[in-house]
Amino acid sequence: MSDIRPYRVAVPDSEVDDLRCRLRATRWAPDPPGTGWSRGVPTAYLRRLAGHWADAYDWRRHEAELNAHPQFATEIDGTRVHFLHVRSANPDAVPLVLLHGWPGSVADFHALIGALRDDFHLVVPSLPGFGFSGPPPETGWTDGRTARALNVLMDRLGYARYGVHGGDVGAFVAPLMGRDATGRVLGVHVNALVTVPGGDEDVDALDDADRARLDALRRWQENEGAYLRVQGTSPQTLAHAHHDSPAGLLAWFAERYRDLTGTADLPDDAVGTDAVLTNASVYWLTGTAGSAAHSYYERFHDRAGWERGGRSPVPTAVAVFPTDHAIRPFAERAHTIVRWTEFERGGHFPALEAPDLLAADLRAFFLDQIPRRPR
Repeated sequence: MSDIRPYRVAVPDSEVDDLRCRLRATRWAPDPPGTGWSRGVPTAYLRRLAGHWADAYDWRRHEAELNAHPQFATEIDGTRVHFLHVRSANPDAVPLVLLHGWPGSVADFHALIGALRDDFHLVVPSLPGFGFSGPPPETGWTDGRTARALNVLMDRLGYARYGVHGGDVGAFVAPLMGRDATGRVLGVHVNALVTVPGGDEDVDALDDADRARLDALRRWQENEGAYLRVQGTSPQTLAHAHHDSPAGLLAWFAERYRDLTGTADLPDDAVGTDAVLTNASVYWLTGTAGSAAHSYYERFHDRAGWERGGRSPVPTAVAVFPTDHAIRPFAERAHTIVRWTEFERGGHFPALEAPDLLAADLRAFFLDQIPRRPR
């Protein structure tokens, strides 16, 4: 515990002022006439959203929301790891790690923390390279390395047994925490799980519903998944634009929120304008848009991460929201699935879109389904 120090978000006024000045000075790209969203984010929409960011959005209010939770930082494997640590008043509460994804941050979990804090001791890290953890000092921060670092964090906090939840990037890291610390991780709960077939025979064996889900995934990859290839192959090229232009960063994020949420026509309809702008602010003000993109390069080029053999013995729950493409027969090749729940509302960001459903599923899994062994 001596290696853990208190942390408080305190962005200087000069940096907030600089952000606003840059937004107001944006050089706006002309739209091809009549294209709408078919070729990317329309200028009229982005100008409105960026104008709100510059003139109406209150960063200090959201900074205070973050600072309402106890925050800490520690150094693990040479890099800083920032985290919220919200302990329950119940001494028998289950320790639970909540892992965000991209383009998310610890701010995504504000509503979920309120819903879970009576039943769980919550540890909510900023993944290395993201947000308040800052850019790592070196390359090589694969999902496996992140998983090992977060297990070190839980050991450093004195938790012998704990659960892990993750979505998006967190859904890659959470199962690896279980593989790295099988005797310590009570269970793994994920949403937006990526599942891959072992071969053509796995695809041939799918029923009609899973085949439709696989077809939907392929359409998404063809029509909306280009950002994965860019971040997985040329993250530094993208980093130059996102480190210099907040409007460019906002466009990149806004398109992801529109593509990956439920049925909303606009990103802020699904998760709220302030949620989009808070995450954009976190990445901009911490200078981590580039390092977060580099995490995709690490994943794309981590052979060990894709060739990890055998099924993890850790009990695993999968929450499947309407825009997810997880396929159970594929998932069962790598995970010991003991709970599989499909929801009719929500989307890729359930902590923002449907925190009530996510909280209920976490309680049902960790409090009712997983044996309560000594911690």
